[in-house]
Amino acid sequence: MRSPVLVTGAAGFIGSHVCAHLVSREYQVVGLDDLSGGFRDQVPADVKFIEGSVTDAALVQQLFAGHRFEYVFHLAAYAAEGLSHFIKRFNYTNNLLGSVNLINAAVNHDVKCFVFTSSIAVYGRNQLPMSEELVPRPEDPYGIAKYAVELDLREAHEMFGLNHVIFRPHNVYGENQNLGDRYRNVIGIFMNQIMQGQPMTIFGDGQQTRAFSYIDDVAAVIAASIARPACYNQVFNVGADKAYSVAELARVVAGAMGAKPAIKHLDARNEVVHAYSAHEKVRKHFGDLIKNVSLEEGVARMAAWAQKTGSRQGKPFTNIEVRKNLPPSWAALAQT
Repeated sequence: MRSPVLVTGAAGFIGSHVCAHLVSREYQVVGLDDLSGGFRDQVPADVKFIEGSVTDAALVQQLFAGHRFEYVFHLAAYAAEGLSHFIKRFNYTNNLLGSVNLINAAVNHDVKCFVFTSSIAVYGRNQLPMSEELVPRPEDPYGIAKYAVELDLREAHEMFGLNHVIFRPHNVYGENQNLGDRYRNVIGIFMNQIMQGQPMTIFGDGQQTRAFSYIDDVAAVIAASIARPACYNQVFNVGADKAYSVAELARVVAGAMGAKPAIKHLDARNEVVHAYSAHEKVRKHFGDLIKNVSLEEGVARMAAWAQKTGSRQGKPFTNIEVRKNLPPSWAALAQT
């Protein structure tokens, strides 16, 4: 049995897949999750599961003292970029202060490497494709929080010698995604709407583009990083190369679900219109693990899982802190 490892967000989408890869590599995995967006039954059986939040500093310190983790994978986050404008306090508490609790503990307990899943949200409206050499210019509180953690990890390495690997995934989809989340993960939202007999909702004209990334091309790379010291203290974009418009995506999802592409257009929201990354760097270091699953194949796999799992009724986010310019569809949800 290999080293003890902590995975935060272990019951969530990417976290549950990373746990599975680590278990297959025979690491001793402890999973932490507050189950606010994840599901207990998604945690692999060989993972020791702890229900709790990274915002609980006392719990974090207790876990590190009791398990002597050699590696940390920090995937816990509330990753709703658009909504983050309207829940700033909640966003920074969960995505920044919770991360600081983990970094403090990692330094105090001599962790060998801290793996952090950031986001291409740190780039903002930058030139395309977004490469790791660009200076981040995040335009929403979610991206700001992620970039702040990246900067803190850089400082922790310079000050305390804490090694890190930072990944900037983007628009990841696949099995175990929270189908009931109404604010993020557009593929899951589309599938859930179809299973509930509703039209797929698109903000604006649907011409905004993203490179949708299948989970198998992301989780294996993240899990393998601790065994590749040459990657330590570096930043990697990870995900698909080809960008699709949201309108094109809707047609692919409808086809995979065996439904007609019924679409309802909502008022456009303030968001980055085009976002996709360059991946030469991650291919150089992790090319042996990247399968380049096509959108059609990945969506078909997820659709088969979603239809077996069934639709989920997600809870609306009710603790809205700022209502000015809140998209009407979200404002209606917050009042239900």
